Amino acid sequence: MSEAMDQMIVRDPSATRIIRRAMVDNQIRTFDVTDQPLLDRFYGVPREAFLPEGLAPLAYSDAVLTVAGRDGLKRILLMPMVLARLLQGAAVQPSDRVLVVGGGTGYSTALLAGMCAEVTALERDIGFTAGAMAAFKALDLPQASAVTGSLAEGYAAKGPFDVIVVEGAVEDHLDPLLAQLADRGRFVTIRKMAFDGVRRSGRAMLYERFGREIGSRPLFDSSAAVLDEFAKAVSFAF
Repeated sequence: MSEAMDQMIVRDPSATRIIRRAMVDNQIRTFDVTDQPLLDRFYGVPREAFLPEGLAPLAYSDAVLTVAGRDGLKRILLMPMVLARLLQGAAVQPSDRVLVVGGGTGYSTALLAGMCAEVTALERDIGFTAGAMAAFKALDLPQASAVTGSLAEGYAAKGPFDVIVVEGAVEDHLDPLLAQLADRGRFVTIRKMAFDGVRRSGRAMLYERFGREIGSRPLFDSSAAVLDEFAKAVSFAF
């Protein structure tokens, strides 16, 4: 991205909207994302509002971005096209209550706020929670809120949820979250592939609850960093 374009994102809202539209048209639409309400949210929500100033010029690139919370916890954000297709797989409805797990600075939660009845972001670092709440207020998103707590434990006090989104890759420890899924609820995440030494390759998965049963199916191949609380314990074989 050129220096001139960097300045547009920081200083010129109308130019920023053009760049944001280019991101949607050139990155997201070309990745088989066709849900129009979801596309409209990507057109309308300013991603730079959820990034530190130093990363704002990269808000609409396809670069892998890392953000840090107040306690030094780091989150590797999903690329917009991967996030869009993952959210499309959740088939969010206007009446849904949604939980976003590991949502970092709150961008995905802000996107969902215009598509559902209520959405809560769960993060482990109070810095992420505070930053997300400030951004929700600035953008006038009363449907969105953020809480601090263990990602793996979820947020049972506000469940069950019609949709749960884990924004990152997982290996294990999903049972508490799946238990907070409402009947006919959808759960989307990226499941790490076995025997992946770099812990990045994975497959986006959709889990659905039907009464007491949980079904699953793959959505698309993707990559993401494994969230620590969902990492499988290391075992040694002799």
